[in-house]
Amino acid sequence: MTKARAVRVLFYLLGLLTLAFGLTLNTKTGFGVSPIVSVAYTVSSIWELNFGNVMLAEYVVFAALEIVLHILMWRQNRMSVSRFRSILIMDLLQLPLTLLFTRFMNLFSTVLPDLTADCSFLGSVAGRLLALLTAVVCTGVGAVLILDMRLIANPGDGIVQVLADFFNAEVGLTKNCFDAGNLLVSISLGLFLSGRLTGVGLGTAVSMVCVGRVMALFNRFFLEKLHQAAGMALPALETPV
Repeated sequence: MTKARAVRVLFYLLGLLTLAFGLTLNTKTGFGVSPIVSVAYTVSSIWELNFGNVMLAEYVVFAALEIVLHILMWRQNRMSVSRFRSILIMDLLQLPLTLLFTRFMNLFSTVLPDLTADCSFLGSVAGRLLALLTAVVCTGVGAVLILDMRLIANPGDGIVQVLADFFNAEVGLTKNCFDAGNLLVSISLGLFLSGRLTGVGLGTAVSMVCVGRVMALFNRFFLEKLHQAAGMALPALETPV
């Protein structure tokens, strides 16, 4: 493995861990969960299911949607056959990655304390707000590191990248819109199934607005440097073959 390739894999693994930490920390603040996990959190809370397993099922759906969108892009002659085949393989590889990623989330969920029951500074409103800010930054940075390395995407962020590619939109803005959609589904499920909001609060709204902006800001300052360190060319439009 070349040095550049090793750096690329290192950035990718760092992104996975940072994202899992950020998403889990958000659930511990008591201010509501991140929009990307809000649907799974709502379903698991209402029916008392394992959160990681429900998240796994949701990510399988995301991976399936990615495959459908990539097929549409290929049929529109927006990528070559060889490129389509390689992308399809990467989409399928998201399934075992999803299993690993959701186990990381379960591990962090066990290790990180419930801040609403903490009697120290971290349990205060100020401490929980600081933890929320940390969670938002970690979620955005972790997600963008995974996407920028263009290896196997986490389905929760891979679907954002595919939607951005499909509609020729900026990734940060696409993330904001996707989070808003997840939030609407979570609110609807909570009110319809239990008559109340579940896991939706200040932290959800802050994440919905700020995670995409963190991603956009990070890319503005570090995308070129990351790609240079990883030996990657900057993204360019592909000419169909």
